Amino acid sequence: MSAPTIESLAPTTDFASDPYSAYGLLREQGPVHRVSIAEYGEVWAIVGYEEARAALTDPRLSSDPSHCSPENSGVGVFFRAMHQMDPPEHTRIRKLVAADFTAHRVKAMRPRIQEVTDGLLDKVLPLGRSDLVASLALPLTTTVICELLGIPDADRETFHGWAAECACPADAQTRMAAAGSTAEYLTGLVDAKLRDGSGDDLLSALARTMLDGGDRLSAEELLSLAFLLFFAGHETTLHLIANGVLALLRHPCQLDALRADWSLLDGAIEELMRYDGSVMHSPLRYTAEPVDFAGTTVPAGEQVLVVLAATSRDPRRFLEPDRFDIRRDARGHLGLSHGVHHCLGGSLARMETSIALRSVFERCPRLALDTDPADLVWHSRPAWLRGLRSLPVRYG
Repeated sequence: MSAPTIESLAPTTDFASDPYSAYGLLREQGPVHRVSIAEYGEVWAIVGYEEARAALTDPRLSSDPSHCSPENSGVGVFFRAMHQMDPPEHTRIRKLVAADFTAHRVKAMRPRIQEVTDGLLDKVLPLGRSDLVASLALPLTTTVICELLGIPDADRETFHGWAAECACPADAQTRMAAAGSTAEYLTGLVDAKLRDGSGDDLLSALARTMLDGGDRLSAEELLSLAFLLFFAGHETTLHLIANGVLALLRHPCQLDALRADWSLLDGAIEELMRYDGSVMHSPLRYTAEPVDFAGTTVPAGEQVLVVLAATSRDPRRFLEPDRFDIRRDARGHLGLSHGVHHCLGGSLARMETSIALRSVFERCPRLALDTDPADLVWHSRPAWLRGLRSLPVRYG
C-alpha cells in the first residue's frame, strides 16, 4: 500500500498555510511515519523532537545520496554540495568556509547591514505601504549575500532579479530557469576570481584554496558551495524576516512587550525560529544500514526526512508549543538543524533578522497588515521552505 501524501493529512486548511496541524496529527500517532512528498517520493518522516535530535547525529544516516537507490534518490540542483556530504569530506569543506561566519566576523558586518536596512526603509516609508518581502526582506538579504560573496556592483540588479524569481516564483519553471541562470553566472564568476586571485571576498578566498596546498577545493566543489551559500544565505533569512513580522503583527501583546523592552529581541528571534521558522525540514538523509527509531525499523537504502518544523511544536519538549511567546526559553529548537550539518550562517541570519525587525517596528509604530490574513499566500514549493509570496503592509 502506498504511503499517504503529506498534503492529504492537513485536516481542514491548506497545507502550505498551516502545515503544523498535519504534523501535529502525525506526531500524535508516533514520532516516525512513512509518507509521500511530491518532490522526494516516499520518505520516512521523523516528527518527534527527541527522535529528530538523535537522527541528526546518527552516523548510520548518511547525507550522501549514493546510499539510496538511483530511481528514488531525490537529488536536486545542489548535487555534491556540502550538505550532501558526510565527514570527512563535509568537515574539510565546512572548515574552509566557517571562518567567515564566526561571531566576530558577523559582528563586524552589523553597521553595513543596518545601513542597507535604513536605506531600504528610507525609500519605502514615504509610500505609505508596500510588500515587505519585495521592498525589505528580499533586497536586504540579497545585498548582504552579494557583498559577502563578492558579486560585482554592476551585476547586482540582475542578480537581485534572479533571487526574486527563485524566492518568490510565479511557478516551478520560473524558479528553475532563475536557478539555472544563477548557476551559469556563478560558474563565470568563479572562473574570473580564479584568474584574478586578489579579491578579499568569500568566493575569492575560496578560489585561492584551489591554488594552495592542503585542503583544497575542486572546481566542482567550489561551484556547488557558491550556489549553496547564495541560496542558503538569502532565501531562508528573507522568509524568516517576513515570518517574524507577520507573527508579531498577529500577536500584538507580544509586539507591545518587545517594543517596551528590546532586550527581549534575541529571545524573540529564537522563539520565531521555533514557532514559524523558514526551514521546514533537513536535507534528505539516507539509511546506510537498518536503523530503529522509537520501535520503527527503517530499512537500509531508504530516504529519511527530519521535519524540523514538526519537532519544534512537540509538546514533549515545549510547553504549549502552538503558543507564540517571546519570553519562552526556546533554546534547543531545531530551526537551524543540529549536529555537524547545523546551519553555518545561523549567526548572520539572526543578526539580519534582528536588525530588520527592530528597524521596521521602531520606525513604524503603526505598522499593520494591508490585507486580510486569510488572503496571504504561502509557498507550496519547494517543500523545505516556509515563506510568504508577499506581505502587504501599511506604514501608518
